[in-house]
Amino acid sequence: MAETTVAGVLAELAALEDPKARAVNERHGDDHGVNLGTLRALAKRLKTQQELATQLWATGDSAARLLALLICRPKAFARDDLDVMLREARTPKVHDWLVNYVVKKNPHAEELRVAWSADPDPVVASAGWALTTERVAKNPEGLDLAGLLDVIEAEMRDAPDRLQWVMNHCLAQIGIEDAALRGRAIDIGERLQVLKDYPTPPGCTSPFAPIWITEMVRRQQS
Repeated sequence: MAETTVAGVLAELAALEDPKARAVNERHGDDHGVNLGTLRALAKRLKTQQELATQLWATGDSAARLLALLICRPKAFARDDLDVMLREARTPKVHDWLVNYVVKKNPHAEELRVAWSADPDPVVASAGWALTTERVAKNPEGLDLAGLLDVIEAEMRDAPDRLQWVMNHCLAQIGIEDAALRGRAIDIGERLQVLKDYPTPPGCTSPFAPIWITEMVRRQQS
């Protein structure tokens, strides 16, 4: 691609569209048909281009937005930019990549974690809980873990699916990381029964928190 233009990139993405990939993605709530490995290869060729990334994001096209998240500079975004982007990111893959590849590397991540966790929009709140789960795992100092368990105990069972999934991850992470709260985390999981019957492929660990916690602690101690 001699001169990288938005139109040129969109044309290339259109050429990469795969109906079978789209069908699989749509079952997960996504609306694009570009193989993610192919998308990453295109991003590697384009390299970091912040201006192009912002232009691709502005198209609203999911494949273009995923590509934008791979070629942007995460630290270049202002806090309010990320807040707007998250509220625009309504498909699961765009939402997940924005949080994991961009927000977590941005200097405003902690401020956004606090704001989003309390947001009335469950999709926005799920991003806040994802950032909280990351802190539980990597930097729990200063977090009220017992208070988080209080919220999970009161709200997780009736939370919308995406928010429930991330709250459950936070519950498991607290149980894995904090031996003093492990028993309570397992007890909450047992009583709420969230994701107990989730279909789990052979060789994978169930997302049901009591099983997840027990298995991960066993691996750490073996």
